[in-house]
Amino acid sequence: MGSFPDIRWGFLGENVEAFIKWLDTTFEGFFDFIHFISSQTINGIEAVLMFIPWWLFILLIFLLGWYFKSVFSGVFYAFFIFLIGTFGLWDVLMITIAIVITSVVISLVIGIPLGIWMAFSKGFSVVMRPILDAMQTMPSFVYLIPAIFFFSLGNVSAVFATLIYALPPVIRLTELAIRNVDDEVIESAQSFGSSRWQMLTKVQLPQALPTIMAGVNQTTMMALAMVVIASMVGAGGLGEQVLISINRIDMALGFEAGISIVFLAIIIDRVTAGVADSFQKHRRSE
Repeated sequence: MGSFPDIRWGFLGENVEAFIKWLDTTFEGFFDFIHFISSQTINGIEAVLMFIPWWLFILLIFLLGWYFKSVFSGVFYAFFIFLIGTFGLWDVLMITIAIVITSVVISLVIGIPLGIWMAFSKGFSVVMRPILDAMQTMPSFVYLIPAIFFFSLGNVSAVFATLIYALPPVIRLTELAIRNVDDEVIESAQSFGSSRWQMLTKVQLPQALPTIMAGVNQTTMMALAMVVIASMVGAGGLGEQVLISINRIDMALGFEAGISIVFLAIIIDRVTAGVADSFQKHRRSE
């Protein structure tokens, strides 16, 4: 009695599918160019990481932890990376880091300018907010469908899906940071005849940087959260090992790959948070 009438508006999904196919056909060259650039970037970063000796990489992790947190933190982070190496997952760790770095860099290049634009344009902000809401609430598995369609299987599809999932935090926090800059500071800069560009680069962005760095932290963590999901579209790295362990019901491999992702998440979270804190302390000291 309480069932919904048999009314099916299948045309909505069909129109979306037709639009995606039109994009793929019309801009095939553009998507091929993105695929080439992205794959070369991932491969380049991975080659650099693989070239670094393991002991030097661990030393760099220790120095980052020491500089941004404490000596104790640096020792712990270095030990985490060393443990991942003892699991035999060093090479796939480098692939994961390469994918995350590529995704985060692209997210920042796109997200920070969009956040600034939203801060200066109320109309653009009104248009973007429901889009960002949809990007954050849409099940992450859905992003894999257009990723496969445009870029086939592989690390580039993983970057594309991760990009959609990880973009909203940096956009939102950039907008929030710019809007929350003290009006008195802005008025003071205007009284000295600062142009809009000078106002942005010398006043608003420096004041907003700690909050923007919090957005960078969230974007990085969300990019890492997509590692396992992205493995379903052929992405390599630690996520692929988790997927293999599920298919084989291999608890040992699953635990080692899973705890390696946890270790990497802890290091990235603490270091990026430390960077944000250092900017905050520098701002307070001025």
